[in-house]
Amino acid sequence: MVESLLLLALLIVLGWPLGRYLAAVMRCEPMRSDVLFRWLERPIHGLLGVRPEVGMSWRGYAGAFLVSNLFLAIVVWAIFMTQTWLPLNPDGVPNMSWDLALHTMVSFLTNTNQQHYSGQAQLSYLSQMTGIVGLQVVTPVMGLALVTATLRGLFGGRRAGAQNADGTAAAIDVGNYWVDVTRATLRFVLPLCLVLSALLSWQGVPATLKAGPVATPVEATAEFKEQKIPLGPVAPMVAIKQLGSNGGGWYGPNSTVPLENPTPLSNFLEALAICLIPISIIFMVGPFTGRYKFGAMVFGTMLIMSVVSAGLAIWSEGHSGTASDMALMEGKEVRLGADASALWAALTTQVNNGSVNSMLDSAAPLTGMVAMVDMLINAIWGGVGCGLQQFIVYLLLSVFLAGLMTGRTPELFGRKIEGPEVRLLAILVLWQPLIILGFTAVALAIPGLAGNSNPGFHGISQVFYEYLSAYANNGSGFEGLGDATVWWNVSCSIVLAAGRYPALVIPLAIAAMLAGKRRAPEGSGTLHVETPTFALTLIGIVVILTLLQFMPVLVLGPVADHLALTSLLAR
Repeated sequence: MVESLLLLALLIVLGWPLGRYLAAVMRCEPMRSDVLFRWLERPIHGLLGVRPEVGMSWRGYAGAFLVSNLFLAIVVWAIFMTQTWLPLNPDGVPNMSWDLALHTMVSFLTNTNQQHYSGQAQLSYLSQMTGIVGLQVVTPVMGLALVTATLRGLFGGRRAGAQNADGTAAAIDVGNYWVDVTRATLRFVLPLCLVLSALLSWQGVPATLKAGPVATPVEATAEFKEQKIPLGPVAPMVAIKQLGSNGGGWYGPNSTVPLENPTPLSNFLEALAICLIPISIIFMVGPFTGRYKFGAMVFGTMLIMSVVSAGLAIWSEGHSGTASDMALMEGKEVRLGADASALWAALTTQVNNGSVNSMLDSAAPLTGMVAMVDMLINAIWGGVGCGLQQFIVYLLLSVFLAGLMTGRTPELFGRKIEGPEVRLLAILVLWQPLIILGFTAVALAIPGLAGNSNPGFHGISQVFYEYLSAYANNGSGFEGLGDATVWWNVSCSIVLAAGRYPALVIPLAIAAMLAGKRRAPEGSGTLHVETPTFALTLIGIVVILTLLQFMPVLVLGPVADHLALTSLLAR
C-alpha cells in the first residue's frame, strides 16, 4: 500500500509540471530552449519540406500520419528480413521469416509491441535500435500528435489561411503534423528517455554494443555445454519501452529478467515510467485548451477507474484461487512479490504498455479479468495520446446519451452532436467487438489453430487476451499459445492495425466536423461536462458498454476459470 501511494503521489508531483511544459511545447510557445532545439528542428523541417507556420486540415493531418506510417512500415519490414546481411550483428542473428517480420513490424508500428519472437535471440543490434527502439520513440509521439490535433478541433480550431500545407482550400486548421511530431520527440520524449536510461544504467541494466558473454552452466551436459548471454543497449530500450507505453522487452520474459529489471528501485522506476507520460498528457489538457475544469474532470474520472482497477488486481492476487504462499508466487519473480506484480499488471493494462514483471498467464483468474477490462476500456490513462483519444470517444457518447435522457439537443462546448458524428461514433463502438470476438471465435472453432496450452476456460482467456491485447495496442499476453505461426502472425497483424488507425483518425474527423459548426451560447439548458455528476455518468456509460459487449466472453473465460479453481481448492 505504501508503495502504491508513493507511486501515485510521485506521478502527480511529476506529471503536473511535465503537463504544463508539454502544453507549451505543443502550442509552439516561445521557450528559452528554442536556441538549442530550433538548431535541431530546422534541418529536419528542411529535409521534409515542411513550413512550420502553415497548418493542415484534418484530412491533410491524417494523410501525413498514414503516409509516414506506410514509409516506416516498408523500411522496418525490409530490415527485419535482411538483418543477417546488415551491420551491427555480432551474434550472427538470422533473418526473420516474412510473417514474423510482418507481425513484428506492424506490432511496433502501432505502438503495441506484441512479440511472437523470443527477445534478443531473433534480432540484431541494428534491428533493435532502428526497427524496435526507433519505432518505440516515434509511434507514441504520433499518437500524441493526433490527440493534440483533436483537442485543437474540439476547442474551436482556427480558420486556415488561403491555403493549407496539403494544398486544400481554407478549412479548420488542426496544426501541422510534422511540426507536432518533431517538437514532441526532441523537446519532450527524448530528454525523459535520456534521464531514465541513465538511472537504469546506474541500477545495473546493460548498455553496450559488445557481443554477449558465454557462460558455462552449473549443470552442463554434452548437448548443453555453454550458454550465450545476450547483452546490448538494453537501458535505452527499456527507458522508451516504459515511457512510450510500448512494453516490448529486450528479453523474452521482459521485466522479470534481472538484466532488464535488476533491483527493487529499478522496478519502482519502471512502474513509475509506465504512467508518467500518459498522466502528463492529462495534465496538459487544462493549460493547452484553457479549460482547467475540463482537465480536472478528465483526470478525476481516470483516477477513480485507475484506483478501483489497481485495488481489485492486488486484492484478487492475494485472496483468490490460491492454496498456499507457494501457489501465490507461481509465475512471479521472487525479488518483487505478488503485490508488486499485481500492481504492475494493473498499470501496464491501464496504460497501453504491455510490459510485465510476472507471467500474466499465472495470475489469479480475476486478476487476469481486471487486466482484460482495463484493455477493453482502453481509456484509464491509456497509451500516449491514444488513451485520451479513446476517452474523447466516451465523452462524446456520454454527451449524446445524456442529451437524449434529459430531452436536450446534445452539445459539447456549444457545438451540436448530430447524425454524422453519431454514426462515426457507432462505427468505433461496434468495430471493437466485431474484430476481437470475430477472430477469437475463428481461432477457437478450428481445432489446432490456436495452439493454446489449456483447452478449458483458461484456454478461452488465452486466445481472447491475445487478440484483445493486439486491438488495444497493449502487447502483453497470457502466453501458453503457439503464437509463432503464420495464422497468429497474420491475424494479429490485421487486429493490430484495426485497433490503431480508426481509433486515432475517426475522433480527429469528428472534432474537425464539430469545429466547423457555429458555436451556440451557453445557457441554463446547457449540459455542463465539467462536473462530478457528468464524470460519474461517463464512468457508468463506460462500464455499461463494456459489460454489454463482452460479459459473455468474460464469464466463459476468467469468471468460469475462477469458479472452477475455487471449487477444486474447496475439495
